Amino acid sequence: MSTYKEIKRAADLVKHSLGPADIGVILGSGLGGFEEQLREAAEISYDEIPGFPRSTVAGHAGKFVAGMLGNKRVLVMSGRFHSYEGYGMNKVTLPVRVMRLLGIKTLIVTNAAGAVNTDFKPGDLMLIEDYINLSGRNPLRGKNLDRFGPRFPDMTYAYDRELRQITQEEAEKLGIDLKRGVYCWMNGPSFETPAEIRMARTLGADAVGMSTVPETIVARHSGIKVLGISSITNMAAGVLEAPINHEEVLAAAEIIKIPFRQLVSAVIARLPQEEIVEM
Repeated sequence: MSTYKEIKRAADLVKHSLGPADIGVILGSGLGGFEEQLREAAEISYDEIPGFPRSTVAGHAGKFVAGMLGNKRVLVMSGRFHSYEGYGMNKVTLPVRVMRLLGIKTLIVTNAAGAVNTDFKPGDLMLIEDYINLSGRNPLRGKNLDRFGPRFPDMTYAYDRELRQITQEEAEKLGIDLKRGVYCWMNGPSFETPAEIRMARTLGADAVGMSTVPETIVARHSGIKVLGISSITNMAAGVLEAPINHEEVLAAAEIIKIPFRQLVSAVIARLPQEEIVEM
């Protein structure tokens, strides 16, 4: 478990390099490039931040980029960390704790996901309404960090209802057929088996992936509002007879980039401009 002192040390360096922010965006596999829209942008590599691990997965740039999008100060995490890379939950979620210390109140967390719902297809965007944690892990295990939040945080509305409503409205304006569903987190790095996908479907999952849930839990523990969006890059195992590979996931994510960028930018424009309050 990272201590408050360790988290603050990392946050202080990021703040010195990039300044504070009020909106955070975590980009999933293949979704890098969103940060190119930011004005007056500055960046810092994860390698330069004390205590940060390295992102080792293709499609993850491994840097924070901060700048202005409209009149909002946005911090983009271009590339995330995953537990399947060998990192503990404290390392996977460290960036979210850092974001909280920088004053971020709203987090948009995104991912590339496989479709469990057979009504979905590659190229769709899915608004995450809830999650199922089948990883057997929880990032809040261990001593509670009382400065961030309570021992037993509520997850009834893990994904903020108002943010979801705004996202649906903006998708309609843009003509995007935004799907809605439940995201299921599994450990990886192997793709799920057809039997596991049948189980996930029976439990109520619409999409499956290897990230997002730990960041969501820690953000909610810290009082950050969360919006989740999945880019459907493939049909999950067993839905089609074709095997799955990461290169195809990245290629599909590339196609989704334009509507994804339009939607996230429109949502950010709708968010109220709040005073940045650092912890």
